[in-house]
Amino acid sequence: MIPLVLIRHGPTDWNAAGRIQGHTDVPLSEAGRRAVRTWRLPAEIAEATGDWDWLTSPLARAQETAQILLPAAAHKFLRREPALIEMHWGTWEGHSLAEVRQAGGTETADAEARGLDFCPPGGESPRQVQARLAPLLAALDARRRPVVAITHKGVIRAVLAQATGWNMTGRAPARLQDGCAHRFVLDGAGAPRIERLNIPLEGSEAAP
Repeated sequence: MIPLVLIRHGPTDWNAAGRIQGHTDVPLSEAGRRAVRTWRLPAEIAEATGDWDWLTSPLARAQETAQILLPAAAHKFLRREPALIEMHWGTWEGHSLAEVRQAGGTETADAEARGLDFCPPGGESPRQVQARLAPLLAALDARRRPVVAITHKGVIRAVLAQATGWNMTGRAPARLQDGCAHRFVLDGAGAPRIERLNIPLEGSEAAP
């Protein structure tokens, strides 16, 4: 079993305003940078830099989070991975969910009820996110090295759904908290399994 640790990027101004980001390349806010500076990787990761692979989404908010959070020794090994980019929200990007729900009425509600097959206009579905992640997870599994990846909520939810069989309708099997690491393992065939979710990054060295 290969460890796969997924971490969502720090806060942005669009997060604070409740605006959908998707592929829009929004940087961390000043408050976000301050928050990430308080984060610490779990000791077993931070103290074994050379034993881990380090990946980041190509979007600025993830790359900046990686540069602040990861040990300096890991920076030269950090690799941008296109498959880790956030789910594409199409024409909804830049708007709040309240705005798109009000504009779309029952059509929007019907779309959201499709779960894994929910697809914003011009965007992609969580099932499509899982499909683009599949070759990456298989390749990481084949390398037989543990991985830390700085990515996005939509990506982590897609991995969670795959690991639990959740079809993204109804209540999620677990609530993913921000400012945390989410530790999965790859099962030898590139399929993720949950090991531990919501590991606090702020003061994580003392966390159980």
